[in-house]
Amino acid sequence: MPTITPRVLKGFRDFLPDAEMARASLIKKLEQVFASFGFVPIDTPVLEYAEILLGKGGGETDKQVYRFVDHGERDVAMRFDLTVPFARFMAEHVDELYLPFRRYHIAKVWRGENTQRGRYREFMQCDFDIVGTDSASADADIVLTAAQAMTRLHVGDFSLRVNHRALFNRFLAHIEASDKSVDILRVVDKLEKIGQQATADALSSLVGSPLARDILEFIRKEDSFEATLDKMRSFCAKNDQAADIAKGRMLRIMECVSAAGFENRMVLDPSITRGLDYYTGMVLETTLAAMPEIGSVCSGGRYDELASLYTDKKLPGVGASVGLDRLMAALEAIGKTLVSGESTQILIINQEETQLPEMHRLANLLRADGLAVEVFPEPKKVVAQYTYAERKHIPLALFVGNAAKPYTLRVLGRRENIEIADFSAIGDAARKELNGSR
Repeated sequence: MPTITPRVLKGFRDFLPDAEMARASLIKKLEQVFASFGFVPIDTPVLEYAEILLGKGGGETDKQVYRFVDHGERDVAMRFDLTVPFARFMAEHVDELYLPFRRYHIAKVWRGENTQRGRYREFMQCDFDIVGTDSASADADIVLTAAQAMTRLHVGDFSLRVNHRALFNRFLAHIEASDKSVDILRVVDKLEKIGQQATADALSSLVGSPLARDILEFIRKEDSFEATLDKMRSFCAKNDQAADIAKGRMLRIMECVSAAGFENRMVLDPSITRGLDYYTGMVLETTLAAMPEIGSVCSGGRYDELASLYTDKKLPGVGASVGLDRLMAALEAIGKTLVSGESTQILIINQEETQLPEMHRLANLLRADGLAVEVFPEPKKVVAQYTYAERKHIPLALFVGNAAKPYTLRVLGRRENIEIADFSAIGDAARKELNGSR
């Protein structure tokens, strides 16, 4: 039988231990941030009925969905994000839950799109949402969670770029371009990718040059948050109550974010629209100052009508998602060291097969003391066991000796030995070295 060439599909990846431990470490930190804001975990299926996922995604998204007929002749699709399945989840379980409901969901999603740096066909999303309230407080908490996550992950300088879709929509209504709003929003959303001239040309083909100039002026940032917001409101009709409400909401969000100490991170950027159709209020994109070209690493917004596809109950929601794979790619590109998660801390050196039961007994006692320990499985040469420890980034090795020299703890990085007479002292000695190496 011929050998099958091992390979993975384009846009899909294997994760070797170092990369997977780094990813697990980032996820653990995100979970801690989410929990600190009161979010609780949920999970949903990878496969959904196609009509569930495609009900409100939008034309471009629909083309990227992995969709097929299963063995039961059902039209199914793999989730392309975690927000639409969450809307279905809320409609199905709202009577079992409390409102407002804060959830986080960290899982893989799939999109059949063109691959590039930081953008894959299988990738991890880390979503956090608040459903059951339409309030500035909930909007601000999403912005603040994103800010705290970026701070906790040590990404360096970052910006929380926000906008309000309702203000944009009221402006388009004022210039009588609402019928082309979806196309206009998607063109504007690509401004940074295609540039000012290409955006102007695309808008002109949609609404003509005069209106294209108005749109470009509307999406231009001013010198301050307040100045930009005032300009945006001035582009809407004078007696537009919806525009007034949207402006007031943005001011209140900024007040909350400022009170929490992140006012210098939040920027009002009218060109941020988010391409998906379901956003109705505030939208958010998070960019890294050292790597703006990789795009947003945490995006989202308010989607008050999304759950209405599946239920008559009013379930206003707001949320965002950390694109973990894109974030990791950005951190690697700018030279940020991705700290691996916890692995083996002590390797018990196997020098003699007859000592194997005793080595396993000692390893289990050390694990009970809170340490990660493994026994090398074969009595190979010590240098081979050192090499194994080095490749696995194990910092300490333990030799089990005799009555005259019971235990030796070796600090592998410094090539130094610590002689220990009593087993009970090994844990403290190991923790001292491990804490000192951080």
